Amino acid sequence: MKPIRFLPALLAPILSLLALAGCATSPASTPTAAGTPAGWTLAWSDEFEGTELDRSKWVAETGGNGWGNQELQFYTGRPENVRVSGGMLVIEARRERYGERDYTSARLKTAGLMEQMHGRFEARIKVPKGQGIWPAFWMLGADIGQVGWPRSGEIDIMEIIGKEPSNLYGTLHGPGYSGDKAFSKSTSLTSGIFADDFHVFAVEWERGEIRWYRDGILFHTARPDMVKGDWVFEHPFFVLLNLAVGGLWPGNPDSTTVLPQQMLVDYVRVYKRAPSAG
Repeated sequence: MKPIRFLPALLAPILSLLALAGCATSPASTPTAAGTPAGWTLAWSDEFEGTELDRSKWVAETGGNGWGNQELQFYTGRPENVRVSGGMLVIEARRERYGERDYTSARLKTAGLMEQMHGRFEARIKVPKGQGIWPAFWMLGADIGQVGWPRSGEIDIMEIIGKEPSNLYGTLHGPGYSGDKAFSKSTSLTSGIFADDFHVFAVEWERGEIRWYRDGILFHTARPDMVKGDWVFEHPFFVLLNLAVGGLWPGNPDSTTVLPQQMLVDYVRVYKRAPSAG
């Protein structure tokens, strides 16, 4: 996480002066070694400290075709739906007529820009809430254009649906175990809902094993002998972030759903295994 957000308010003026003095030589977008999980080395990140989305790291997918799930939104690349503000990536779902759809939102991917096999994939996110609201942090096989889905593989690091605001799902999709037959597990908060605060969602993906974590707590593991089909997770994947509205799984918004809703992403970090000492 970005430590400056958690320092006492009395230190803020001092920190501001220090930041101004050091900004020329110490970019805020570079995570410190102290923030790197043991056994891993940082390979790629976006700390969202600028004023615009870094298009060298993210591609905005657009369209309103339902995305295979009968979703209701039209994804755009407009600042109304996706922007960087206050050190955060903001993905905003809105109720508005656009592209013959009644809702808009955004969906980003690193395809063609950052694709990696194995590693730790982590993001600190504050999810939105409401019936029909469906935020996700996930990955797709980079060969999806050649082999199709689900043979490409899909790793869902975080999915939370509005009607289950205290539940987090980690899921694997592959040949023989996709859609409603996916290899999935959920974990629940002991109090409150996920939209109350930021949480760190991560997977650690190594040869023959994928592990899911929420705030450092392991809650799901997948291995080849545990899935009912082919294991297709030994090739590069890319990262996606999106905020869907409606769909087969979450259901559609109703009279209780308040819009707009925002998915706030503090950072996305991708690690590789650190070299062995000796």
